[in-house]
Amino acid sequence: MLTIRSLRVALGRTPVLHGIEATARAGRVTAVIGPNGSGKTTLLRALSGDVPYAGQIALDGCDVARLKPWDLAARRAVLPQAATLSFPFTVAEVVRLGLTAGPHAGRAGGGDDLVARALDEVDLAGFGPRLYQELSGGQQARVQLARVRVQVWDPVMAGRPRWLFLDEPVASLDIAHQIAVMHVLRRFADAGGGVVIVLHDLNLAAIVADVVWLIHEGQILAAGPPAEVIGGAVLATAYGCPVTANLVPSGSATFVLPHSLWRPGTPS
Repeated sequence: MLTIRSLRVALGRTPVLHGIEATARAGRVTAVIGPNGSGKTTLLRALSGDVPYAGQIALDGCDVARLKPWDLAARRAVLPQAATLSFPFTVAEVVRLGLTAGPHAGRAGGGDDLVARALDEVDLAGFGPRLYQELSGGQQARVQLARVRVQVWDPVMAGRPRWLFLDEPVASLDIAHQIAVMHVLRRFADAGGGVVIVLHDLNLAAIVADVVWLIHEGQILAAGPPAEVIGGAVLATAYGCPVTANLVPSGSATFVLPHSLWRPGTPS
């Protein structure tokens, strides 16, 4: 379980998160949604230990602030919104970086089997020898996902769930690969791991998530199943524009459409 209590974050002198209280469970996908500037990425950076914070973050009962870096790296892997490499690494070398932080470091063969399996999982089988910088933006994003996957390849280890924290992992992907990535995350959660993912695409969040956190102005405005959060009137309040939640004909999934090409300041 991931437990967040009274979480407050300020960037410089600007308060960004204001007393976040939330719980995410292993075996589930938790999607974090909200408008630009609401604090989604800052929340994920706090969970990852990348920014100082006040309050408490506990991962499976352990205070994250007290965990050694190598222990934390064995428990969770983090995919930031953007990753830049200045040197000409091959795809396999980038993915293998995930092994250095996880429990598979030093395994026979340098973890080549895991690297190959992770690349196959993100539809990049055979790309290992290619230079990372020569790939498209979408292909690079999938390489980075493969990197974090090898870090926590097993969703559960020694009876303890492991976690994926991901910030907009599908923003640069075509629709087929977006769905493929959602399947990767769904399988990880179904096998006992925990997933916390920041998404702008509300329809993807409705499809993949078990729980949705709607963040607005540094606070969680609503939390619960997608049908309750994405399907509720609170969505229009958070985003500041009229939207309608609908059901596909089967009635099994919620989706959202804007009313029109509405502009701020015009009547809804």
